[in-house]
Amino acid sequence: MAFQSPEGATSSGRLPSEKWPSRSPGVKAGSRPGPVLQQACLLFPFNMTDAAVSFAKDFLAGGVAAAISKTAVAPIERVKLLLQVQHASKQITADKQYKGIIDCVVRIPKEQGVLSFWLGNLANVIRYFPTQALNFAFKDKYKQIFLGGVDKRTQFWRYFAGNLASGGAAGATSLCFVYPLDFARTRLAADVGKAGAEREFRGLGDCLVKIYKSDGIKGLYQGFNVSVQGIIIYRAAYFGIYDTAKGMLPDPKNTHIVISWMIAQTVTAVAGLTSYPFDTVRRRMMMQSGRKGTDIMYKGTLDCWRKIAHDEGGKAFFKGAWSNVLRGMGGAFVLVLYDEIKKYT
Repeated sequence: MAFQSPEGATSSGRLPSEKWPSRSPGVKAGSRPGPVLQQACLLFPFNMTDAAVSFAKDFLAGGVAAAISKTAVAPIERVKLLLQVQHASKQITADKQYKGIIDCVVRIPKEQGVLSFWLGNLANVIRYFPTQALNFAFKDKYKQIFLGGVDKRTQFWRYFAGNLASGGAAGATSLCFVYPLDFARTRLAADVGKAGAEREFRGLGDCLVKIYKSDGIKGLYQGFNVSVQGIIIYRAAYFGIYDTAKGMLPDPKNTHIVISWMIAQTVTAVAGLTSYPFDTVRRRMMMQSGRKGTDIMYKGTLDCWRKIAHDEGGKAFFKGAWSNVLRGMGGAFVLVLYDEIKKYT
């Protein structure tokens, strides 16, 4: 299919009054480029190029900030995951279950070694880099869709709703791409066997391969439906409230980093607690993959909700929630660090 020139364009494909833009050092504005560059300009307009560069900056800034913060809070995250899924783990019998955060922190180094606090951290960084980077990158694209032409001063509620929608859509979109990595991260963190044959998986690749051979692609997406529900709720608050609060400040771009961190910390804590029951259910469902027959604890997502509430009580949905609040400090740091990085890009 041939590319059509815009109406009124000259034989070169350029509008009569249009000057060729200059994007390279040493090239005068309005000077005429060679024929190859002319065709490149027609096929790839500069506004598209600028959008691609902006997208790449968002992707890299979000990913780097995420990798740093996740490594810092990896021990807290592993404690949180163990408390969440221990009732659904075949390796952790009833008499060996952790009684709480302190008990978990004390026993892990004794039973598995100090370095086991970072068990699966590399997989988590690999998973988290595209997850967070895609969240931030897509968030800005969705903001253009939901917030185009909206005045945050005169249309506050529309501005707020647009931020909620863009945050939720960004989280759900990125989840579709990286869910198998999130799944593997959970299974690796829940593996409490000592080094060697006692471990269920040897690493990220071994986990993905074993589950795929056992249950197919469906096994890698176990708990996906409830994950989408939870991620939309979490990301809507995570991005929506944060962006709205920052947008209400007199000079958002020059806000002191301490104020930005306080806003981000509050947002991550509230968003995390609100969506935590969904996170508990989805991780319990993840523990089902690779099981057969009587080893399967839950028939489905609704059955998981029902059994947790009936057998363990409502508080079971919030096991590890306090460690999640501490872990949220890393999430708050990501938001602030991301904004700081963008100031220099």
